[in-house]
Amino acid sequence: MLSNSSKYAVKAVLFLALHSSEENKIVVKDIAAPINVPLAYIAKLLQELSKENIISSTRGPKGGFYLSDSNKEQPVINILKIIDGEKRLTSCMLSLEKCNEEKPCPLHNILSSSRQTILKSLQEKTINELALDIEKGNSFLPL
Repeated sequence: MLSNSSKYAVKAVLFLALHSSEENKIVVKDIAAPINVPLAYIAKLLQELSKENIISSTRGPKGGFYLSDSNKEQPVINILKIIDGEKRLTSCMLSLEKCNEEKPCPLHNILSSSRQTILKSLQEKTINELALDIEKGNSFLPL
């Protein structure tokens, strides 16, 4: 369901949520290493997320990326929509273009209700809530 780009973007955003602030901006190389993503690849993803106001950035010698309080309150689904587009989240799991309610693929009815539950959770859960779960030890993300 998630592309590698989306997985990397979520990891990067959570890294920033846990380790950055407006006073403590983080440069790309210091994000790439802990999340184990190539520098150029994560730089491109971070630029896209910054352009869409999922994360914040400042240029210059004291520049870098960080999450503001308003960034942290965004739903996680926004990261996925920006990186993969909305269609990826709702498209057929077998990649059949003509799959729909009237003409379902073999997996459509099995996965339909689960997909709706997942999408609802991703719309409701904020970046900050995921970061707090990691801090409290309720979820695991090696960083």
